[in-house]
This record gives sequence, structure tokens and C-alpha cells, in this order.
Amino acid sequence: MSEKPLILVTNDDGIRAAGLEQLAAAAATLGDVWVVAPESEQSAMAHALTLHHPLRIREYGPQTFSVDGTPTDCVFFAALHICPRKPDLVLSGVNRGANVGDDVTYSGTVSAALEGVIMGFPGVAVSLVITHDGPRDYAPASKYAVELARDVLRRGLPDKVYLNINVPQIPAEEIKGVRVTTLGHRMYDDRIIACEDPRGKPYYWIGGKRFEAKDIPGSDCNAVLDGYISVTPLHANPTDYGMLEELRGWELERG
Repeated sequence: MSEKPLILVTNDDGIRAAGLEQLAAAAATLGDVWVVAPESEQSAMAHALTLHHPLRIREYGPQTFSVDGTPTDCVFFAALHICPRKPDLVLSGVNRGANVGDDVTYSGTVSAALEGVIMGFPGVAVSLVITHDGPRDYAPASKYAVELARDVLRRGLPDKVYLNINVPQIPAEEIKGVRVTTLGHRMYDDRIIACEDPRGKPYYWIGGKRFEAKDIPGSDCNAVLDGYISVTPLHANPTDYGMLEELRGWELERG
């Protein structure tokens, strides 16, 4: 690669998030950093693309922009409109909270990395697994994400593969190491919290913050709960190839 790599940094916590700032600063060692992030928090927006109302871009500083849309919108606009050329890598995070197991289906952070691979450049998502009310130090997660991103730039990734990193919320010196993992299964204390506004009309919050997981050896959940950084390879093509022949045996095909 003759010119410096163009690194796109984004997130789903918004342009003002501390994790975004730390990741962008760390990524400066990789190449030419451009930050394009949502104007406001877009957590749990998954892979949503805004199609039914106009979007606005705001410049916050040199090579730093917000889009009043989703993380997927940000990657889309960065690649096609804001950056001088298509990024060589998208780094998404550092998310405020875990994106392990089933979380990846909801996560705007992970979906930004997914949008990168759909558009033809590698994606890495990174999250801080918050399990208590202590200090939120995004530096260890940013540091490791950049280390892994350097390997990705050098080695490349298979077509349609992207990486999901989760870092436990413990002091850097207590992190035991890194584990390459599968997706686990996180359990939530799911509930609907009913409230009432001053006019007596009901409104609701979706609750559930407890971090618990099924004990699945080799999973991302197990790794972070045991004090390790987890790295999980994900694929943009969710086809279950093992099910194809069985479905054909159902004689569903016609014509």
C-alpha cells in the first residue's frame, strides 16, 4: 500500500462519546483517520439505513463529521461522500457496553463493521463489557483494537468476514490475554417498565441490564467473564448451508 491507509472511525454511541475519542486517537498510529459518527446515540439500531427522510452532515473539526442517522448511514456517507476515497478499514467503537452473543443482531456498533465489508473494506467492532459502576477506561480496548487492526491491514480478511472484539471492564494489567471465540448466549432480565406522564398517559421503557450468560466453553461471553479479550469472526452471509439439502428434501421447490 503506497499511501497511508485511510481509517474510518465510527460508533453507535454518538459523536461526543468518550470511547469514540479514545479509539480515534489510538487509530492515528495506523494511518489517516476520518471520524464519521452519529449526531446522537443510536444504540441497538442494528443495520438500519435511513431511506425515508433527509439526512444532515455536521463538521465538528478536521476530518471529523456527524450524520444525523444510524451507524450504517455513517459508513455509507463516509465511503461515498465524505472521505476522499473508500476507507481501507472501518473501526467501530469503543462501544459503551458489551456486544457479545445475541447482542450482535441488535448492535449498531457491530453493524457499522458489517456495512464496511458489504461496501468492500474490512471492519472491526470493539466494545467495553461494562459489568459494574466502576471507572470506564476505554484505553485498553482502543489499544487492542488498533493492534488487531494493524494485523488486518497487513494480512487482510476473507471475503465478507469482519471481527467483533469485546474487552472486559477490568484494569489493563488484570486482563489475562486474548481468546478467539464463537458467539455465546447472553441472558437478560428482560422486562417492560411502565410509567405515566404528567397528563396521565402511559409510556414504556424496555429494561434489562444484567450481564449473565450461558456457560458455553469457547464463547465470547465465557472469555470476557473469565478476564480475557474476545475476538469473534463474523460473516456477512447468514445462509445456513447445512440446512439447504434438508430443505430440498421437503420438496419445497416448484417450477
